[in-house]
Amino acid sequence: MADTPQHPGEQAAADPVRLVAVREQPLSLDEVFAAVGDPAAGGTALFVGTVRDHDRQAASERVQDVTALGYSSHPTAEAEMRRIAEKVAADYPVRALAAVHRVGELAVGDLAVVVAVSCPHRAEAFDACRRLVDTLKRDVPIWKHQKFTDGTEEWVGAG
Repeated sequence: MADTPQHPGEQAAADPVRLVAVREQPLSLDEVFAAVGDPAAGGTALFVGTVRDHDRQAASERVQDVTALGYSSHPTAEAEMRRIAEKVAADYPVRALAAVHRVGELAVGDLAVVVAVSCPHRAEAFDACRRLVDTLKRDVPIWKHQKFTDGTEEWVGAG
């Protein structure tokens, strides 16, 4: 039988979800990183999703150059992000968690999503961060509208 960690810093914080937002304004790495600071955290994992200059067009599977990209969201998107954040925090010993997603028109290189998780140890932080971003991408009602250099465009499901 494994020992249960007795030190409070080895366990999840009482209220670890520190920042959840859907915004039209540019996102800040510093804000997200500061939100997950915790003296008991030995590992912090940060994921930054940026707009790239190409994408694989789902309809044709061809890689296309992207000329413009916009995100739109359902009014429930932020509440769904919070629900997912709370679930991740319940499943891992999360000390602090933050997730922000941008909507509106974005340029190549702009930050589209920033998530961070701090935990007592690095492996937990990596695992929780991966679960958080993968679940956000899959389940949050945020849609991406891409325009390609050949004049075609495409809407991409959640995330």
